[in-house]
Amino acid sequence: MTNKQKQTSIDEFKQFVKRHPKLIQEVHTQEKSWQSLYENWVMFGEEDEMWSPYRQTQSDEGKDEKTKQREPGKADFMSKMVSAVKKMDADQMNEQINKMSQSISSLQSLLGQFSSNGSKKGSSGGSQHPFSFRKD
Repeated sequence: MTNKQKQTSIDEFKQFVKRHPKLIQEVHTQEKSWQSLYENWVMFGEEDEMWSPYRQTQSDEGKDEKTKQREPGKADFMSKMVSAVKKMDADQMNEQINKMSQSISSLQSLLGQFSSNGSKKGSSGGSQHPFSFRKD
């Protein structure tokens, strides 16, 4: 076989695998190897009955197309965001933001009190270390 014929054969096998996606699952679960599948494909052809369990039925193709349509794209995401913003009540959002702001400022003042108390204790002791070590 020449190199061009091999490449054509490999491309045809790739197309065969795309039409039989369950073969990919067999390889990923390590039940079959690509080499053995390719050899069987070359010997028996793609119309052999051994490939029937791997064929994708029309209902499977319809399911795949439906799931692809359901996957949110960028435009779908933006339309959802716009509709969510339209549904928001501005007064409720303002109230929630104010509550959050008050909570954050309370937390900041509490942390400021603790940090100022800690710095007073540390500075009053000078450069004392919590453990006393002496050199011999």
